[in-house]
Amino acid sequence: MQTQPGVLPEWLVLGLLLGVAGSLVVAGLFVVAGRLFPAERPNRQATDGGEMRRRDELREYLTAIDEQFAENHFVEGQHVAFYLPKRDVAITFDARAFYRIERSPTVPVLVEHEMPGAALGARLPFETPEVDLGPDPEEQVHPTVQAFGELGLTRSASLDDVKSAYRERVKEVHPDHGGTEAEFKRVREAYTTAKQHAAGAAKQRAS
Repeated sequence: MQTQPGVLPEWLVLGLLLGVAGSLVVAGLFVVAGRLFPAERPNRQATDGGEMRRRDELREYLTAIDEQFAENHFVEGQHVAFYLPKRDVAITFDARAFYRIERSPTVPVLVEHEMPGAALGARLPFETPEVDLGPDPEEQVHPTVQAFGELGLTRSASLDDVKSAYRERVKEVHPDHGGTEAEFKRVREAYTTAKQHAAGAAKQRAS
């Protein structure tokens, strides 16, 4: 079949249309899949908030015992929170960095996010002086403080902040997302306590 000059063959036009339609369908599937199954995002507010509090406490403790330190240091190719140059000791929150540094002459110290900074002395590989950081014992064990801390918030957080932090935290600890039942229960209990406190504080401000 002959075609007029300057006119595309019918089969070529049909192929181009099918190609464009196929591309649109694939793009649409990606958009729908992205909305139905969103990628899990780490709970930066809770994680970063908890680590920042521990960093502050560790910094305060190291200063109190008059120990020289460098923050955000690289040791044996690993990023650590604190490095004590005079002692060749690396303090890290990362278990993988801990095990890699352990093979080197540097002494690694692993710190959990929930460990109080004052407890660091017991883990350091050298004798440390007794120091009084002046914490409020009642505040340390108060369930409201613990609840807000679990959500990565302070007690001044609003009710909306509490709800938002809870939604993000659940994504991280829910058993369907790799968490455990114990973690999930702890977060739910923290949410209940924090929500009641935030709601009560809001009523007091409004009255």
